[in-house]
Amino acid sequence: MMSCACLIPARGGSKRLPRKNVADFLGRPIIAYTIDAARASGLFSRIAVSTEDHEIARIARDFKAEWHERPAALAADNARLIDVCLGFLDDEERAGRRYDTLGCLLPTAPMRGADDVRAVHDLLESGACEFAMAVTTYDLPPLQALRRIPDGCLEPMWPELANLRSQDAPALYVDNGSTYFAATDALRRQQTFYGPRLRGHLMPRSRSVDIDEPFDLELARALAQRARS
Repeated sequence: MMSCACLIPARGGSKRLPRKNVADFLGRPIIAYTIDAARASGLFSRIAVSTEDHEIARIARDFKAEWHERPAALAADNARLIDVCLGFLDDEERAGRRYDTLGCLLPTAPMRGADDVRAVHDLLESGACEFAMAVTTYDLPPLQALRRIPDGCLEPMWPELANLRSQDAPALYVDNGSTYFAATDALRRQQTFYGPRLRGHLMPRSRSVDIDEPFDLELARALAQRARS
């Protein structure tokens, strides 16, 4: 059986929603939902929270995850997710632990469940698919995107597609910011979760809120409360 590790990246600093990774979400720290989903999936031999923040580390341990101490250089605003993941894999190998696959679960997606985690993982297929992620649909047509030009006016980002009828447009999906899996060797080669032959598990927008600012948190709370009622 292939070995699989879970990394939950949760740095302490965040500008638009301070302390978002431990914000209250229906009575629990928001990160607890991701740890629970990882544990309930039954996929992982190790579940680690990558953080430089001691409060987050304590909460992670309270909910039965391990602490991977993140270097300060990877806790800055400009740190890349892929570098955090590769740094974790390197540290694990130095400790004698090597994994065939890595699952990266973002802590600000509390409405993603264990079934979603398993569904993304199960898209991986040796020799056919080494990268998979959770995706959702756009709420507005992305082909009608506008950009602001130097004189302050707006123009279509893709003029040749802006007037395409919705029924003629291809189905388009977007990474919903929750769940990523990759074969570790392929991840090291490609240095991205957007590798070749990427597959996606479609989640509804109602469960795909990526909490990055106060409005996102309010929306997710309202949707979660409605789902419970």
